[in-house]
Amino acid sequence: MSSQLQFDEKMRKAIVQCSRCGFCRAVCPIFDLTKRPITNARGKMILLKEVMEGKLPVTEAVAQVFLRCTTCMNCTTNCPSGVDPQEAVKAMRKEMVGVGFENLFRTMGETIEKYGNIYGETERHDWGHKKGKAPIVLFLGCVGAYREEESVGETLQLLDILKVDFTLIDEVCCSGVLEDVGYKIKEDLAKQNIAEIKKTGAKTLITICPYCYRVFRDHPSYKDLGLEIEHITQFLKDFDFGVKTDKVVTYHDPCDLGRHAGIYDEPREIIRKIAPHFVEPRRTRENAMCCGAGGGFRGAFAKESVRIARNRLTQIIEDTGAEILLTECPSCLHNFRNAKRQRQKIEIYNLTEFIAKLYQEKATKAAA
Repeated sequence: MSSQLQFDEKMRKAIVQCSRCGFCRAVCPIFDLTKRPITNARGKMILLKEVMEGKLPVTEAVAQVFLRCTTCMNCTTNCPSGVDPQEAVKAMRKEMVGVGFENLFRTMGETIEKYGNIYGETERHDWGHKKGKAPIVLFLGCVGAYREEESVGETLQLLDILKVDFTLIDEVCCSGVLEDVGYKIKEDLAKQNIAEIKKTGAKTLITICPYCYRVFRDHPSYKDLGLEIEHITQFLKDFDFGVKTDKVVTYHDPCDLGRHAGIYDEPREIIRKIAPHFVEPRRTRENAMCCGAGGGFRGAFAKESVRIARNRLTQIIEDTGAEILLTECPSCLHNFRNAKRQRQKIEIYNLTEFIAKLYQEKATKAAA
């Protein structure tokens, strides 16, 4: 690539605005972990200003700075100047492909294309659920299908208990994550997913993964899908579950579901039906801290990603004293479970997984 990055007028204005205040330091999960000014949005924009003015060449070290971002959008949400730093980060990642991090994510792209998932797995767990015609398609996503299989199994069981007529498909990765790290979505995989979904005759597509939800809802590659797109919390919010827990429950807002997709109320509507002792963390809804899994950060810096999840988990425990932490994102679930220390007694579930377990407890008590 050229050593000179391209800056349009909008980007130039954003860089000048964003390099002044530093308010983002209070909400950036990377800065919270490292305490290094270069890792927050203001630090990145100051760096870009130096590049823009020709004072600093684009080196591998510069590129690495822009990889250290979870694209959680907390800086954007809290920016008093109305700047969108995470969009600037993603734009610069596209410009910087070829300097510093192309091998890692080029390999990810090749893995997705070859195996149809981000992990390079050749076999997927068989939950024994039907594949075929149905009014609803349930799309699992890579993390759920290959790393949180038990949670997915519980979610499938819940939908069966609720007598939802749905089908699974031979899905492949939506591949939208590649666009967060400087590359393009895999159009052939998008077409494969569209073909599999259309074969079912479904009118509604439900996703477990918030990122998949965003890709199906917003990405031009899926514009011809012609279905209603819902995250599973949107789909379930009007159900009457008939089960409850007496435990103290709290909820973590996933970045992709909350700040990126604007879905805050639906999970809470569901939780209030099943958990009378629901407690919010101090940082919640649009101000919730990131779990550290997004924007390719977990793939590039796995240990730091888990440390961010550990910080967020500790914060939630101290704020709420909850016995149960719920979320509804396979990536958040996976990161929190990896981050949880043995001495921490809090139990961590996806919301749908937890409701299925409440049904199981109810059935066990009735049989006793």
